[in-house]
Amino acid sequence: MTPTREEVLDVLKTLTDPVTGTSLVEAGVVKALTIGDGGAVRFVLEISPSHADAYGDVRAAAEAALKAMPEVGPVSVIMTAHSKPAAPPPDLKPGRASTPSGPQKIPGVDRIIAVASGKGGVGKSTVAANLACALAAEGRRVGLLDADVYGPSQPRMLGVSGRPSSPDGKTILPMRNYGVTMMSIGLMTNEDQAVVWRGPMLMGALQQMMTQVQWGALDVLIVDLPPGTGDVQMTLAQKADVTGAIIVSTPQDVALIDARKGIDMFNQLKTPIIGMIENMSTHICSNCGHEEHMFGHGGVALEAKKIGVPLLAEIPLHLDIRLAADGGAPIVVSKPDSAQAQAFRSVARQLIADGNA
Repeated sequence: MTPTREEVLDVLKTLTDPVTGTSLVEAGVVKALTIGDGGAVRFVLEISPSHADAYGDVRAAAEAALKAMPEVGPVSVIMTAHSKPAAPPPDLKPGRASTPSGPQKIPGVDRIIAVASGKGGVGKSTVAANLACALAAEGRRVGLLDADVYGPSQPRMLGVSGRPSSPDGKTILPMRNYGVTMMSIGLMTNEDQAVVWRGPMLMGALQQMMTQVQWGALDVLIVDLPPGTGDVQMTLAQKADVTGAIIVSTPQDVALIDARKGIDMFNQLKTPIIGMIENMSTHICSNCGHEEHMFGHGGVALEAKKIGVPLLAEIPLHLDIRLAADGGAPIVVSKPDSAQAQAFRSVARQLIADGNA
């Protein structure tokens, strides 16, 4: 069984920091700890350059101690040295004058695609993560903004951990994995910490994640919106120059009722609907091959036809998609040749062909 994060930290707590005399964990020098497939353990020792020599033996001892753990695979310990302490990331809570009103271009970002759903639980974030990775696999420069403030899941889905740095206390340096540049409020809070914010705080946080993050040059920025029709959706449409929105829904009537409300919201906000995706469209038994439409079938296709937008894909309900997302490597990355991955690649190619990405 793969070792847990707590088990790895317990081993590192037995090693003494040569500068402070406390454990490595208590000294706060262990950063970006990840445990990957096959029990691969990776982390960074973030130290002062003047103490680099003192940490050489500790690094070797850490590697040896972790390799001695059962089920631990490759161990990678990287030492990084900073000439001065990194400034903490800027506070994302609003506390100053708002930015100019009206939709604004995000510097360096050519297009923005919002991925939205009328209700939670339809797989919107899974679609957003796989779509971002699919576009990157097609050669596009892709960013992913996790704007689902109350339920940020993109750090887990993209296998990203650690806290973004800020060299000047104003600009945030985003994280990157699988060719996707990513920023999430989940990287700024503890995994189990609830974000208890009212509307103005949400709007301020979203605006700062759009404008203060150093996105670089991107062909497209995917924005994973929270479910529903609230402040975050309105702020994005009113403050950013959004190319269009993709609506994700399951085919069941209850989901479609809320999806229609999301469509109406974007119509009122003058944001084009690029298309719809039917998620959990069908389930095929892995043992007998029987196909079953657990949530109904064809409802999203009918809704897309009704409003005159394309049905971009029918994504099946498949165990591999869920396992890949929970494991930190979306199905497009972990099983690129699978039929499930190819469904997302097809959407990516269509978005590129239509000039939306």
